[in-house]
Amino acid sequence: MISRTVENFGLALEIIGRFTYQTVFFLFKVLIYLIKAPLHLIKVIRLPSFKSLQLPRLSIRFTWSGKLKKRLLVLLLLVTLTAGFYFYVLDGLPNPKTLVTQEQILTTKIYDRHGQLLYRIYHDENRTLVQLSELPAYFIQATLAAEDADFYQHNGFSLKGIFRSLKNLLLKQSVQGGSTITQQLVKNALLSSEQTMQRKLKELVLSIMTEYYFNKDEILQMYFNEIPYGGMAYGAEEAAQTYFGKSITQINLSEAALLAGLPAAPTIFSPSGAHPELTKDRQRFVLNRMVEENYLDQATAKQAEKTTLEFVPLKNQIQAPHFVMYIKNLLAKKYGIKTVEQGGLQVITSLDLKLQQQAETIIQQELAKVTHYQIGNGAVLITNPQTGEILAMVGSKDYFDVANDGNVNVTLRPRQAGSAIKPINYAVALANGYTPATILADTPITYNYPGSPPYSPQNYDGRFHGAISLRSALANSYNVPAVKVLYSYGVDKMISQGQKMGITTWTQPERYGLSLTLGGAEVKMVDLAVAYGSLANLGFKVDLHPIIEVKNAKGKTMEKPFFALENTKVLSPQIAYILTDILADNAARTPAFGANSDLYIPDHQVAVKTGTTNNKRDNWTIGYTSDYLVSVWVGNNDNTSMSEVASGITGASPIWNRTMNLLLTNKIPHRFIEPKNLIPVEICQLNGLLPCAGCPTKTELFISGTEPTTHCTAEQIQMAQAQNNQVQRDQILEGVSHTN
Repeated sequence: MISRTVENFGLALEIIGRFTYQTVFFLFKVLIYLIKAPLHLIKVIRLPSFKSLQLPRLSIRFTWSGKLKKRLLVLLLLVTLTAGFYFYVLDGLPNPKTLVTQEQILTTKIYDRHGQLLYRIYHDENRTLVQLSELPAYFIQATLAAEDADFYQHNGFSLKGIFRSLKNLLLKQSVQGGSTITQQLVKNALLSSEQTMQRKLKELVLSIMTEYYFNKDEILQMYFNEIPYGGMAYGAEEAAQTYFGKSITQINLSEAALLAGLPAAPTIFSPSGAHPELTKDRQRFVLNRMVEENYLDQATAKQAEKTTLEFVPLKNQIQAPHFVMYIKNLLAKKYGIKTVEQGGLQVITSLDLKLQQQAETIIQQELAKVTHYQIGNGAVLITNPQTGEILAMVGSKDYFDVANDGNVNVTLRPRQAGSAIKPINYAVALANGYTPATILADTPITYNYPGSPPYSPQNYDGRFHGAISLRSALANSYNVPAVKVLYSYGVDKMISQGQKMGITTWTQPERYGLSLTLGGAEVKMVDLAVAYGSLANLGFKVDLHPIIEVKNAKGKTMEKPFFALENTKVLSPQIAYILTDILADNAARTPAFGANSDLYIPDHQVAVKTGTTNNKRDNWTIGYTSDYLVSVWVGNNDNTSMSEVASGITGASPIWNRTMNLLLTNKIPHRFIEPKNLIPVEICQLNGLLPCAGCPTKTELFISGTEPTTHCTAEQIQMAQAQNNQVQRDQILEGVSHTN
């Protein structure tokens, strides 16, 4: 113990000496002298200047002077700083010599809610050592260009990188970037991933010590055997085997550039991750850096960039792959890549593996039935709207379908939602004086804006339906009334309401116009699930919570729950319930969808909405009870259009229907709980007023205080009927079919 302390103290002087050699050398001489000098002979110590660096001379006096006190204070300060540096940085510092031995890597395990194993991250010892001399020269060059171009010139650290890290620490920003290869080696092999000033100083000292003990080639070889490349790939050899199914000695330039780009952020840049386009961008960056460092000429780099990469499927056992990669990214953001991939975490998720597998089977079977509609892919998300728990996440029909980018998780990707976004529009309308009985004009209209072509919204069926109620307009998903409603109060209000309800992609309001209510802006399925969940929760937004608990390698709970469980009120309970009641009204939607469509679940009150974009690229069905919310999308990953006859009924709805029926099997009949301050009122169907003799009636829900107080008249009935008849005649003259 004593010898180790002496060794570390000597190292402290050596390390500090790399920065301020003269100061430390002087301090060291002073300390030695104080130890040897007989104290009873000291009258005053006349300290030399810092420039002289000579041993202090003794002269004896019998009085203490002010200069003596000041000099002793300076000496005491220097001693304190040195001791502080030792105990703050060097005490307990790992020995860099241990880099030559490999430590056991702990496997992080991800489980479903019932303890079923979904995925092992870095299972067992997934590493194959390789000699530096065996590595292709262009792989080494690619790594140096991407990570540390001055590796063979520096002493283990980069001043630019240090200053950037200190700045980030002081500003409490992410501490990343600027680390040398030596720093990356010691950080991954010897230190924790905590982002503190102390850890950064330890990293700096260890880097200098490592450069002292090992030559550059030895450091580089240890780096290539130690550094993580994403997933189970640990070290360069395993990375080549994992991604390309070949030895690192056999990779070509294009493959080398891709692998060299992974260590900076393995989870983000991994070819098997959720963002394959970032992998290609990173490869391009590495090739450009090789050109800048004169390792390649521009033509060779361009040729390597164009070379087709052939990846091999993941060889490890993995369940719910899209969900697992989603969880891995969340963990990496919170704990850092090293902790996730080497820390032996035990992660209990909200996923129900049995339900996940059933959903995967449903989507594969149903998509096989609609290939003639040119529908190539689909996604399903099942959540509990009350808790935000993700019960199943199917990001595509086949995660391992490389040809069709099956690893892309559509539930996380922005897509146009079509009419599935309309409930947000009508939520604002109900908060601004509209009621379910408000009569809307489903008649032709054209909007003219300076600098833009005229905009004339059309309904899905190509027809106009005259004077209809708000309930009928939303239930049947008519476009023209929805656009008119949005125009009446303004696009900004709908954007604001959408953001409150969980839509994260509407960040540039100036980009959107009236087509926003028809799905003209992109949204994520996970965001739509939160927004619809606020309707199921009577106006309270609950964010998604896919992780139940995180434990460390010793089984101690680190996070439970992983996310803060907060409910935010974004709508009044009455408005949320009215929208739910409309979306669950099978009779109201019958004119457009039929009485026995896939939107109808017998014996259960289920709210549901479809959405199809004008270009037939996206087709949605989203529906919910109080306990389950099912979101379904079908389309094509490459954005090619589906068949013209593809719709919410023929595409997404069959998948949604089977999934919701599965969830409700053997469940007691479901009914939504009605909040207070809602009253049923019998009204005239033609004008929404209190009925008079001769008008058709129905019972409608109103928020207390918004119900009609006047009766309709015979003249009003005749006028409404005449207007609707005129709309029908106009369409007949225009050759528009009466059939849906």
